[in-house]
Amino acid sequence: MSNSITREQDKRLMVFAGRSSRALGDRIADKLDISLGEATVKTFANGEIYCRYEESVRGADVFLVQSTCRPVNDSLMELLIMINAAHLASADRVTAVIPSYGYSRQDKKSAPREPITAKLVADLLMAAQVDRVLTMDMHAGQIQGFFRIPVDHMTAVPLLADHFLERFRYSDDADEDLVVVSPDAGRAKLANHFAEKLGASLAVLTKQRPDHNEAEITLLIGDVEGKTAILIDDMIDTAGTLCAGAQAVMGGGARRVFAAATHGIFSGRAFERLADSVIEEVVVTDTIPLGDGGPPDLVRVLSVDTILANSVRNVFSDESVSEIFAGENQLF
Repeated sequence: MSNSITREQDKRLMVFAGRSSRALGDRIADKLDISLGEATVKTFANGEIYCRYEESVRGADVFLVQSTCRPVNDSLMELLIMINAAHLASADRVTAVIPSYGYSRQDKKSAPREPITAKLVADLLMAAQVDRVLTMDMHAGQIQGFFRIPVDHMTAVPLLADHFLERFRYSDDADEDLVVVSPDAGRAKLANHFAEKLGASLAVLTKQRPDHNEAEITLLIGDVEGKTAILIDDMIDTAGTLCAGAQAVMGGGARRVFAAATHGIFSGRAFERLADSVIEEVVVTDTIPLGDGGPPDLVRVLSVDTILANSVRNVFSDESVSEIFAGENQLF
């Protein structure tokens, strides 16, 4: 198996992965029918990160797969160093494939004297001279505007929708009366699009945040009585909001509750909360690795390897990325 793809004028596509996304990088390369590029990435005793490409990237179209997930700061710095090393090794173009964009929730000032860290991350990536960014289901659409370079936004919504279509529309549960529930008003557009794909109705939760990583459900808008509810969001972190929302939906008369999100962060007591909740199944993707222990039985993980591989291939071939999603990858 070759470790690169060649097109006109001998241009090569090469895929490398950082330590936070090595397994996903392997799967993406396999979908492209190439081997994942060899790179040495390690951390010195004092915490400094080192990178060296073990093969020539001169003149290549290099794609670096790295989610800026836990440990977020190390993953981000590692990606910046890999970008710099690729440029200094004379890569023709360097594209950062960031399945999960860290700091995306800090996209605006919600209180005085706060940073806009999502913009700072964009500045750091551009300072490292990345040529292009591919990312997936960003927390807010305006993050694209923080960049002065092309940003391709991909979405796992069709993948998640297909999972529930298979379960509730093309199976013995085909008679289920479904309702898609948005966790807040800001996600209502996404939830409505998801509901249309499933032929389901829509409900919306409203909440307030007394502190970071805390949420209180204040109101349920919509009819969930006797229905199977699917809560949809872009990420699950501590699962506090999700479990509180599920309880509110059950309190509104729902028969069953499921949940779906692109990014399964699962911080702190998240798995414990989910295990004690009324949620029957949580569906996430592999944009973030779930660790050596693996998720509990109620968590189902779908792979975004095909989506990312197709997007990488289209960027390399100078073809449209949005065509992969029929233009639906800009629905925030």
